[in-house]
Amino acid sequence: MNRRELLGYLGCSAAAFPLMTPVSFAAVPTVESRLAVVILRGAMDGLDVLQPYGDPALRALRPGFEIGPERGALDLTGFHALTPHLADLLPLWEAGDLGFAQATSTPYRDGRSHFDGQDILEAGTAGEVPPLVGRDGWLNRLLPHLPQADGRTAFAVGREEMLILRGNAPRSSWAPDARLDLAPATADLLLHSYHDDPLFRASAEQALGLAAESAEIDGQREEALFGFAAAQLREDARIAALSIGGWDTHRGQATQIRRALRGLSTGLMRLRDDLGPVWDKTMVLVMTEFGRTAFENGTLGTDHGTGGTMILAGGALRGGRVWGDWPGLAEANLLDRRDLMPTRDVRAYAAWALHGLFGTGRTALATDVFPGLDIGADPGLLA
Repeated sequence: MNRRELLGYLGCSAAAFPLMTPVSFAAVPTVESRLAVVILRGAMDGLDVLQPYGDPALRALRPGFEIGPERGALDLTGFHALTPHLADLLPLWEAGDLGFAQATSTPYRDGRSHFDGQDILEAGTAGEVPPLVGRDGWLNRLLPHLPQADGRTAFAVGREEMLILRGNAPRSSWAPDARLDLAPATADLLLHSYHDDPLFRASAEQALGLAAESAEIDGQREEALFGFAAAQLREDARIAALSIGGWDTHRGQATQIRRALRGLSTGLMRLRDDLGPVWDKTMVLVMTEFGRTAFENGTLGTDHGTGGTMILAGGALRGGRVWGDWPGLAEANLLDRRDLMPTRDVRAYAAWALHGLFGTGRTALATDVFPGLDIGADPGLLA
């Protein structure tokens, strides 16, 4: 049985079969840096993740929340504490491989729609709600500025197509929802069919392993997604984009955000471990569409807000610090008397990361990649 007959026997379409998705990437010889962009869908509550407990207004706004070192949070700066649900990341902070940008946002205001907020975040636009048809993403607009980049330099993991990588520049994607539930005998037949083909043999082994791993962790697919991304970034890929849901915490936030944060923490540590020495050349940008209200609601949750927190990680990061001006949580300092006031565009941090990692010029960043961006002063993200 040849490969074509085998695929017909399995009854898998090219769109649904992971082995038919490009997972082998050409090198970019002049670029050694790696970038992973993680989109947290649903709006992560940055004030819960990075708690500015030194601002006395925080406890008044959130009397039902666990806030500060005396309630289990991990002190980082004497003003900020890290949620205990990210305790596994503390060694990264101590090594300078973890940092946070506070009071960030996209230019999106007022509407507080997940769909519009995510589209603006991924499109990298100056605030207008982009139409879904024909809109490209900021990572795709970056690709023409990378020397010798091709369609296997960047790939999306976590959705069939992410707006952040959509556009004219070639890119690749892998859909985690594609199922590969094969009986052991069929899996053996698949591996036997690809045995003499080095490229497809490696892809087959990887896909079968990932499918098995996803089943094992049951609900913690983040680890498998980050592991798959790491396998590509260890080789020739230079950019990965991942999408993780579960961050819309309108009620019972303590329980819901705990699950989401543990998945993120597990995924980031899997990425660090699997990348090995490549981690030192890697930066991870963890972004979300907007923040959440500064005050808790009646169901011990938070609603859609504006200012939020960006998480940065990687061996290429000069971390162990919190970037950004703190606007304060007194009522007079809140946006519309409800939201953390943004003090810097989240795109500016992303732009400076691209500048440091890939040498992308400031003019290209402010016109092509992030149209209309005031890139501002260099925050010093790179080690």
